[in-house]
Amino acid sequence: MASSTHTPTGDHTDWLLLINAMLGSFVAGLSTRIFMISLPTMAAGLGTDIRGIAWALISFQLAAISFSIVFGRLGDIYGRQKIYGLGFVTLTLASLLCGFSQTILQLILFRFVEGVGSAMTQSAGRALAMDAVPEGRAGKAQGIMTMAFHSGFFIGPPLGGLIIDYLHWRAIFFLTFCFGLAGLALSAVRLKSRSTSPASAGGASVDYAGAGLLITLTSLLTLLLDHKAAELIGITRKDVLLLAFGAALWAFFTHEGRAPSPMVHLPLFRIKMFAYSVISLLTLSITRGLVGFLLPFYLQGVLHLSASFMGLIFLAPPIFTVSLSAVGGHMADKVGPRAPTTIGVLASLAAVLIGAMLRVDSHWLWPTAMLALTGIGTAFFNSANQAAIIGSAPKEHRGQANGMVHTGFELGHMLGVSFGGLLLALAFGYYSGTPGAAPSAENAPAFVSSMNASYIAASAITLVALFTSLMRGSGMIRAAEGKGH
Repeated sequence: MASSTHTPTGDHTDWLLLINAMLGSFVAGLSTRIFMISLPTMAAGLGTDIRGIAWALISFQLAAISFSIVFGRLGDIYGRQKIYGLGFVTLTLASLLCGFSQTILQLILFRFVEGVGSAMTQSAGRALAMDAVPEGRAGKAQGIMTMAFHSGFFIGPPLGGLIIDYLHWRAIFFLTFCFGLAGLALSAVRLKSRSTSPASAGGASVDYAGAGLLITLTSLLTLLLDHKAAELIGITRKDVLLLAFGAALWAFFTHEGRAPSPMVHLPLFRIKMFAYSVISLLTLSITRGLVGFLLPFYLQGVLHLSASFMGLIFLAPPIFTVSLSAVGGHMADKVGPRAPTTIGVLASLAAVLIGAMLRVDSHWLWPTAMLALTGIGTAFFNSANQAAIIGSAPKEHRGQANGMVHTGFELGHMLGVSFGGLLLALAFGYYSGTPGAAPSAENAPAFVSSMNASYIAASAITLVALFTSLMRGSGMIRAAEGKGH
C-alpha cells in the first residue's frame, strides 16, 4: 500500500516538506484566533445569537477531536503527505464555502467540514516535520512547529481586527482560503518531487469499525464535557450520556484488542516515553485550558481592564513561546526530553501558583507574569514532549502518534474549561454563602477566592504532569521497533 519513507540523512533537511508542514501549523494558529475575535460581528452579520454562533465553534471542535487519530492512522497506511494534501484541499474548499455562507446553518455545516480538513492536516503535520529532518533532530522539528503555530496565534488578533474593521468578517475565511491554496501548491510540488510515506504499512488495512467507534467515543466525550453542546442538541441528562460513553468505551477497547490492524495501536502505551508523554500532554493541557478560561473574567470583571489592554496582556504567552520554542527543541535533541519538559511544567506550575495568590486589588503585572510563565512553559514543554510522543513511536505509527498529540491537546483544553467552570461554581457557592449562585465578578471577594481555589486544584493537576515528565526516563528519543510493540 505504501512505499518506503524518505528519511533525510547526514545534515540534510527536506526544506520543502518542512516549510509545508510549518504552513499548516501556522494556518491552524492564525485561523483559530481570528475566528474567535470575529464571533460577535459574525453573529450579527448572519442574524443569530450567541447560542447559534456557538455551534460554529462546537461543530469544528467535534470534527477536529473526533477525526484526528483516525486520519493519523490513515496517514500511516496510505502516506502522510497524501492525507496532508487532501486535508489542505478540504480546508481550502470549506473556508471558501464558510466565507459565502448566507445562514448560520450553512456556516455550522461548512465549519464542520473545515474541522475535518484541520484534523487531516494537524494529524500529519508534526510527523511530516519529523520526516523532513535527519535522525536525532526530532526536538528541532517540533520546536519549529510550535513556533509556527504560535506565530499564527500571535498575529491572529491584530490581523483579525484590521480585517473586520476595514474589510468584512467574510474576509477572514477568504484569507484562510488563500493560505490553503499556498499549502496545496507546496503539497503538489512535494508529491511530484519525492514520495513521502510510512516506513512500513505492512499490508495494513483500514479498521472501519474501530474508526466508527473512535468517532462515536470522542463525540460522546465532547458532549459529556461541553454542557453547551449537549444542551443545544437537546440532551440534558448526564447519566444517559455517561452510560452511552461507558458502553462505547468498552466496545472500542474490546474491538481494538482483537482487530488485526487496529485504529489505535494499544501496545504503543507499553513504550514508557510514549505513555508518560501522552499523560503529561493531557494533564498540562487541562491546566492551560483552566487558566485561559478563568483569567479573562478576573482581568475584566475584577481589575476592570479595558478590552484593548487585555489584548496586549495576552500577547505575552505567544511572544515567549515563539522566542523559546527552538531552545526547548534543541535541548531535547542534546540531553533528551525530560529536562526541557520538566522546565516547562515547572514554569506552568509557577503560573498557576501566582493565580492562586491573586487578590481583588492585585497589580496587572501579576497576571501578566502568569501568562508569560505559561508561554515559557509551552515553549519548553511542547517542543520536547511532542517530539517524545512522535519520535518514540515506531515509524509506521508516527501518524497515529501525531493524531494523539492533537486529540490530547484539544481534549485537555476542553477538560480544563469544563473543570474550571465546575470548580468556580462550587467554590463561589461556598464563598458567597449562596449555594448554587452563578459566579459573578460583581461579588469580587467571593469570585477571587473561588478563582484562587480553582487554581490550587490546577496546581495539583500540574503536579501529575511533573511526575509523569520525570518518569518518562532520561534517555534520548529513539523510535521503538514496530514488531516488538
